[in-house]
Amino acid sequence: MAKIFIDGEHGTTGLQIRTRLAARRDLDLLSIPEAERRNPAMREDLLNSADIAILCLPDDASREAVGMLAGNNKVRIIDTSTAYRVDPSWAYGFAEMDKAQKAKIRDARLVSNPGCYPTGAIGLIRPLRAAGVLPDGYPVSVNAVSGYTGGGKQMIAQMEDPDREDAISANHFVYGLTLKHKHVPEMEIHGLLDRAPLFSPAVGRFPQGMIVQVPLFLQDLKNGFTRESVHKVLVAHYAGQKVVEVVGLEESKNLARIDAEELAGQDTMKLFVLGTPGGDHINLVAVLDNLGKGASGAAVQNMDAMLSAG
Repeated sequence: MAKIFIDGEHGTTGLQIRTRLAARRDLDLLSIPEAERRNPAMREDLLNSADIAILCLPDDASREAVGMLAGNNKVRIIDTSTAYRVDPSWAYGFAEMDKAQKAKIRDARLVSNPGCYPTGAIGLIRPLRAAGVLPDGYPVSVNAVSGYTGGGKQMIAQMEDPDREDAISANHFVYGLTLKHKHVPEMEIHGLLDRAPLFSPAVGRFPQGMIVQVPLFLQDLKNGFTRESVHKVLVAHYAGQKVVEVVGLEESKNLARIDAEELAGQDTMKLFVLGTPGGDHINLVAVLDNLGKGASGAAVQNMDAMLSAG
């Protein structure tokens, strides 16, 4: 029975992972009491006792945890922070990213869990870059809105408790105004882009859910690609798996709106190719749960892949 330790199990992502694993009878969940979560000796002991340690921590604390495992090559790690997402010695934990990625995750000791926004953006962009649809130098823009749980316990309290001094009253707000968001390198590298995308993130007054949009000018794509041929590229890329669904063009044509909360509580992702048939533009849209496929659901998916090794 595999021993799993969630370091940071009392945070938003950690709690969601623990909920997903609570009914599993094939796992031995190691746990540290909330009162002892800052006990370094107990934490280090549990980290070193696990078969897989899932780190649900800020970047610096994740690096500290990895340091506690120095010299212990038996413990495998899934890190949900930003600390190692562009480190080439870590497998990037987006199994559907390409055909070889699931095997890389399965065989890796070190796996970095993707960010929620990058999961949607890379899910849309990478197949088009890999297929030669998006040319070198294309100015990619990524616009996204997330549920407020993506900001962790502090933002949850700010959005839900109007009596706080730092309460947020806005129903929707844009942030990352300097355009230097920490997810940009992740999108650029794993999206196979040769220049940084322009990323504008936002938060809405709903707990879980996410929409990521990548608008494109068809005339600037390679080889005269159309809405239909771009859709075919995505369908081919995601064929044979159950997590990422490419919504059919006929179904998309009849949509009046797309709901950011459509997949709240689920660990899947939907991709849409929108636009007027014969038009000059298309809008690529990803819908997912920021705590599902965008965080905790992906971590559990990666854990299961790692446990399937051998």
